[in-house]
Amino acid sequence: MTQPQAETSARSAWRPRLAQEARLAELDALLGQGGQDEAHLPIEIERAALLGALDRKREAQAAFIDILRRHPTHFSALNEFGTWLAAGGAIDAACRVYAEAILHHPANPIARVNLGNLLLRANRHAEARVHYEAALNADPDLAAAHQGLGAVLADEGDRDGAREHFRRGFQGHAISTLPYRGEGPPIPLLQLVSSGGGNIPTAPFLDDSVFLTTVVVTDHLDADAPLPPHVLIFNAIGDADLCQPALQAAIRLTASSRAPVINDPNAVMKTGRRDNAAEFAGLPGVITPKVEAVPRSTLASAEGAAWLAGHGFAFPVLLRSPGYHTGRNFVQVAQAVDLAAAATSLPGNELLAIQYLDARGQDGNARKYRVMMIGGKLFPLHLAISRNWKVHYFTSDMADEPDHRAEEMAFLQNPRGVLGETAFAALAAICERLALDYAGIDFGLNAAGELLLFEANATMVIAAPPDNDPRWAYRRGAISAAMEAVVAMIRQKAGVPSAWSTGFKPIAASVRQMA
Repeated sequence: MTQPQAETSARSAWRPRLAQEARLAELDALLGQGGQDEAHLPIEIERAALLGALDRKREAQAAFIDILRRHPTHFSALNEFGTWLAAGGAIDAACRVYAEAILHHPANPIARVNLGNLLLRANRHAEARVHYEAALNADPDLAAAHQGLGAVLADEGDRDGAREHFRRGFQGHAISTLPYRGEGPPIPLLQLVSSGGGNIPTAPFLDDSVFLTTVVVTDHLDADAPLPPHVLIFNAIGDADLCQPALQAAIRLTASSRAPVINDPNAVMKTGRRDNAAEFAGLPGVITPKVEAVPRSTLASAEGAAWLAGHGFAFPVLLRSPGYHTGRNFVQVAQAVDLAAAATSLPGNELLAIQYLDARGQDGNARKYRVMMIGGKLFPLHLAISRNWKVHYFTSDMADEPDHRAEEMAFLQNPRGVLGETAFAALAAICERLALDYAGIDFGLNAAGELLLFEANATMVIAAPPDNDPRWAYRRGAISAAMEAVVAMIRQKAGVPSAWSTGFKPIAASVRQMA
């Protein structure tokens, strides 16, 4: 027997999988004896959920639909169906199913928490809050509702309120295990996260048919709690400005393990905006902004403009609430008269004052490039061009401007040629200095070809490949190349045999790492 055959044989004999299949056979036998009366409904629901756990998608869907055709208001059937839909990525359908469960069972808090969690993922925070608060009215001690409401309050800037709900939500619940759908023994992996956000979204990279992922909320983990079995630690805590307590806990946790670590929390701790501005200011070809933390009350007062001037800032100046991304709670203040109102509009007791770096080209449009750093190598990801100073891909002018898309395509296909040697060397130097396994750099260029550093940290997202619109065909290769690199890096760190398959479906990539 060859080594791959031996590995496959060993995996196929994994006992928990055999137990699931044996239980499914028992349920089938029970249902074969008694038909589809009310007494057998719990057995039918368990069977449908088990089919889902075994990744038998079509059978699971058919089983749930058949149950709900006969029992359209049954809570457990609706809730389990919603959970299965959400796990498969059918978020809108899952929301509708959970809403149906709430309609017929308004006092049951479980569906409210499940729906709230999906709304939270969609950044519909006000709607999520309604469901979390209703769940806590029904069950004041429901940990999952406290966790969700804490996340909402943190997003709203109420850090003190969030901290209390996190304490009640994660005390005794700081460790959870995600579903595993493989047919053989999994690779056990610890994923470290922060309760208050600022985490890398890892779902696209961690194949649940290969990895058994245990999530550890580090800032609420009992220091004496033993760590679950693992052969790899993925530190998904990425925002150094927001997650200091979680990163400090992650440093202690990783020090107690002999397993390899993706994104050493010691390195992540050094990637705050102020730290980066100071660290990279001396690198050739890199221009970093002045960054200072200041009480919001100071900037909102009559002395705000004088404080900025005394610390070397000139208008326009940027104000940002730490811990937010995708342009949220981030404003440009054009003149002193607008400062107090701008500061008052932002959440949090402390703001970051950031020097404005002008990334406009000769056409007057601002440009923001993103390059991913994966396993010590650079991968171009996108270029966003916008008339607005605050450039984000989803709000930029790319969809409506063929010339902009052509410029992005040129960057993706020949990043060194587009950026020039000065900026390209600067990227390599930043990558080496960061010493992270997974991170990204957002930057612009000035007229001299120098790199204008906006951000460099582990919170960068590799968005899913675009839809089938032919306008975006040129982007798919770059996204696929970055995705493949992350998957390969994780598998290499974990020592996953090459014969083991992964659920990631790469797109034919014409773009590879930046050489």
